[in-house]
Amino acid sequence: MTTHAPLAGSPATGHRDPALVTGLDVRAANGSGTEAFWQSLLEGHSGIGRITRFDASGYPSRLAGEIDDFDPATTLPSRLLPQTDRVTQLALTSASEVLRDAGLDPTELPEYGVGVVTANSAGGFEFGQRELESLWAKGPRHVSAYQSFAWFYAVNTGQISIRHGLRGPSGVLVSGQTGGLDAVGHARRILRKGTPAVLTGAMESALCPWGHVAELTGNRLSTADRPEDACLPFGERATGQVAAEGGALLVLESAASARARGSIRDYGEVAGYAACFDPPPGSGRPGGLVRAARAALADAGTEPSAIGAVFAEGAAVPELDSQEAAAITEIFGPHAVPVTAITSLTGRPGAGASALDLAAALLAVRDKLIPPTADAGHVSAAHLIDLVTGRPRPLAGDAALVLARGHGGFNSAVVVRRADRPRQSFRPSNETTGR
Repeated sequence: MTTHAPLAGSPATGHRDPALVTGLDVRAANGSGTEAFWQSLLEGHSGIGRITRFDASGYPSRLAGEIDDFDPATTLPSRLLPQTDRVTQLALTSASEVLRDAGLDPTELPEYGVGVVTANSAGGFEFGQRELESLWAKGPRHVSAYQSFAWFYAVNTGQISIRHGLRGPSGVLVSGQTGGLDAVGHARRILRKGTPAVLTGAMESALCPWGHVAELTGNRLSTADRPEDACLPFGERATGQVAAEGGALLVLESAASARARGSIRDYGEVAGYAACFDPPPGSGRPGGLVRAARAALADAGTEPSAIGAVFAEGAAVPELDSQEAAAITEIFGPHAVPVTAITSLTGRPGAGASALDLAAALLAVRDKLIPPTADAGHVSAAHLIDLVTGRPRPLAGDAALVLARGHGGFNSAVVVRRADRPRQSFRPSNETTGR
């Protein structure tokens, strides 16, 4: 496991080859496939609804962001199905799509030229529950040998690496919701050490009774009965989060490698990244989100005035929303930058949530559009932020800031911007987008 540590990498350390996103694939409750997901965001389409994967009638929280159009039997070899949890099946499917989207054939790069870094905070919960039920009901001889690795939070990295022959530096991050950003930050470190490309991002799926109970212990899930009332970030009626599955994978590639192989995609540059921890509870010191954001801006060599949008965590928990709104205001000033929170449309799939935010920020910078937050009702007057609601808004400038926090004091931030190199016009095909 890679430790969660701050990244020092400001422009003052000298020129570094830009880290470009040359492939992107999204799996989300409101749309799978990059362009389908993006269109859903722009239209304000929510994927939150009643839990159908199990009988949730006896639970206090009965809504989730489920991916209801995924059949692993149509995308994966049959031999892999009994070996893997749903989260790994999602990750393997997404990995194939993101390599295709990037036009990246690993065999055309050096043997150790492509690494894998993913984040996951739950592991294969559904697989684990199924095997525990077999243990209790039938005995240890009926527990699958695959349980030894199918439950593990590192399994996505391992299975992707094996299936696609990606033998470069690899790792896994376990840092709650910040994991999607932390995985990309670590992947960028790997590029700077000389590896041409890294497949990175985060995927989560723990929508089973065991996983849902684990979520409930955090006391942050909404108990609303109607999807439109469930996840209201920064709204006065906010009552909590909504569990979900999904995430995003991307190919992060050095600009030199992308040029050398004639990359057909360019979603933008991961220009800045930083992470830090909150101080100990009761210390009286402020949280670390402002520090992480400012460090990411410095790493990108970017002033706050150059940021066209902030993609907020949007916890939909009043106390956490107040903290994030105050942090944004401290960095940018009152109502000085458009803010959006897409978890209102996707739910919160652990580490996958920040990966989805990052994907949305890249697409926003590409298309110069900010997707709206779902209607959160009246925004508290105490939140001095310019929340984008109702319809997309034009994005001014070429950069966006993505914020994330994880339970236990994790804080991470990423700056993305349009890359400087020339682009080729491209309209994704149905095969590429997964539609």
